[in-house]
Amino acid sequence: MEMPCSLVMRLAGPLQSWGVRGQFNRRETAGAPTKSGIVGLLAAAQGRARGDAIDDLVALSVAVRTDQPGSLLRDYHTVSDYRGVPLPSASVTGKGVQKRTGPAKLTQVTERYYLQDAVFVVAVCGPAALLASLLGAMTQPAYPLALGRRACAPTQPLVLRPGEGERAPDCPGLWVGDPLSVLRLVSWQASAMRWRSLERQRAGLATIDLPVVIDDPVGDDTVADVPRSFEPRSRSFSERPVRHTWVSLPTRLQVDEDAPASHDPFALLRW
Repeated sequence: MEMPCSLVMRLAGPLQSWGVRGQFNRRETAGAPTKSGIVGLLAAAQGRARGDAIDDLVALSVAVRTDQPGSLLRDYHTVSDYRGVPLPSASVTGKGVQKRTGPAKLTQVTERYYLQDAVFVVAVCGPAALLASLLGAMTQPAYPLALGRRACAPTQPLVLRPGEGERAPDCPGLWVGDPLSVLRLVSWQASAMRWRSLERQRAGLATIDLPVVIDDPVGDDTVADVPRSFEPRSRSFSERPVRHTWVSLPTRLQVDEDAPASHDPFALLRW
């Protein structure tokens, strides 16, 4: 039996937005990358067009570990027509023509939600040949990559490579093991700011428990984020069963309890 292997990605950046529910005037974000967003990221890296088949990518098993949840950012917008005419409605007639707003609106308030300063580790498991192809594509993507929306550029490193003893024999860039076992090996990817925060707290520094959401055929929860197609006129989604669990990782923080605390003028602001 072939040993399972996984591609591991670090999804981090100033802003991320993983759509779960969206209308014209309100676009929300999930608290972690969706399967639709991950599949879209991989498809863009390979240069697939929106109408291309994605069945092989959807079949991949995915696990998402939240290393740093970040915080929710609400971006407030107003929209108006530069000609000073009323805005059209978001609804359309039976012939596909946009309706007029009633009563007429000259300005529309819209909201966009983002995760700021979040860090996630994603393990993707599937056929080794496909994962090797995806590894090459993520290293040299055909299209610019984004974390849910085009304006949300990722930071580096985007791909996390295994160390000695963790590598797949036929592809050194892949990890040996299923997604959950691999996420128990990948070191904690939190930012230096988060590390400093733990140092100031001086509690629970030996290990940290991180939440994981993983594809599981017998999982006790379902999420409707599996894309059938990215074709703009026929986008639809199906559900997948998932399981929520935790992994415990060492923080690698060494603190001398007898040493005097260093002065940090921003400590009260929790920076």
